[in-house]
Amino acid sequence: MNQHRSKLWTKDFIIVSSVNFFLYLIFYLLLVTMAVFAVNQFNASESQAGLVTGIFIIGTLIGRLFIGRLIEMMSSKKLLLIGLISFTLASILYYFDLGIGFLLFSRLLHGTALGVASTATGTIVAQIIPPARKGEGIGYYSMSTTLATAVGPFIGLFMSQHTSYEVIFSFCLGLGVISLLIALFMKAPEYKAPEAKAAKTKGLSLSSFIEPKALPIALVTLILAFCYSSVLSFINFYAIEINLVEIASFFFIVYAVAILISRPFSGRLMDVKGANFVMYPAFILYAGGLLLLSTAGSGTILLLSGVLIGLGFGNMQSSTQAIAIKKTPPHRMGLATSTFFIFLDAGLGFGPYVLGFIIPLTGYSHLYVILGLLVMATAILYHFMHGKGEHTAAHTSMNQASSM
Repeated sequence: MNQHRSKLWTKDFIIVSSVNFFLYLIFYLLLVTMAVFAVNQFNASESQAGLVTGIFIIGTLIGRLFIGRLIEMMSSKKLLLIGLISFTLASILYYFDLGIGFLLFSRLLHGTALGVASTATGTIVAQIIPPARKGEGIGYYSMSTTLATAVGPFIGLFMSQHTSYEVIFSFCLGLGVISLLIALFMKAPEYKAPEAKAAKTKGLSLSSFIEPKALPIALVTLILAFCYSSVLSFINFYAIEINLVEIASFFFIVYAVAILISRPFSGRLMDVKGANFVMYPAFILYAGGLLLLSTAGSGTILLLSGVLIGLGFGNMQSSTQAIAIKKTPPHRMGLATSTFFIFLDAGLGFGPYVLGFIIPLTGYSHLYVILGLLVMATAILYHFMHGKGEHTAAHTSMNQASSM
């Protein structure tokens, strides 16, 4: 019985991880192709092309903001299916040539559907992972997103060079349909809010949309994602400046490989030793990676910084998600997941816009130095927001165990 309860690689776990992979594969594939599509198809300006990319993330935030509340009232599988149907239907809108305004509207709808579907998958996986293997399970599940960050842009750039946009949209539509079909075969447990809590959620309050217990670690995640957005958005511009464009195309590959190799160990370590054993070293690796990136004068240094950032931020992403879920009662897991991703997406989505004002003053190299120092400062914030409390809790439980 115990063995069965602690089983991680169930049919449902594999299905929900696969659905998440396809969703983010489509997201990252379109992320690298839509700005160019807007310029080629509608003669969009640079700012309009940037908005075509960014409005998708705004849509994702809108979807996440409202699904956390809905998950308390409906089953997470039902919401996943609604999200996947909406996501697939929104893909069809790309075929209509009705101007830049309609394209922006389509991107907003597509992003909102992704926000709903991906928050539902995050909630379902939190519900089906055995409590004793939460860190390990979230780590493996997060690898589906990590793979998508490497494979999606690669396929997107390859297809944009060798096929038409209609073929790209058809490929994305096909993946959406596959996701919907395999999701039908998944079972997800239902968590119902206790009467008192359910009554409480009827009124509109901040806790209807945000899980307060997940807020401290979500704030830490916001800053970490803000720093990482500089890598996602500006690594190609930086590579042009330092004449390392060809090598830079492998940056996200080594980033993903570093995560894929380390994630199983870091997840298990988190379950056995606690989050601090993963988070504090990850802060050092992440900051070191950004500082190394600021000095990149050769391909080797550039790729090594990718490895360090992968070991740092890549493992922090799954660890902070696991912390948000562990600190929350089961019936609030949907809200905790949605809260975590709202702050993660806000950092990744609005980061490039804010940093765009800083770059003319600092240049890319100095920007990465500043962000490396910001990551180290965030380690202090983490200590007071969560790390200190976890250390105290671990110390208390050890004392109790020894007194027995």
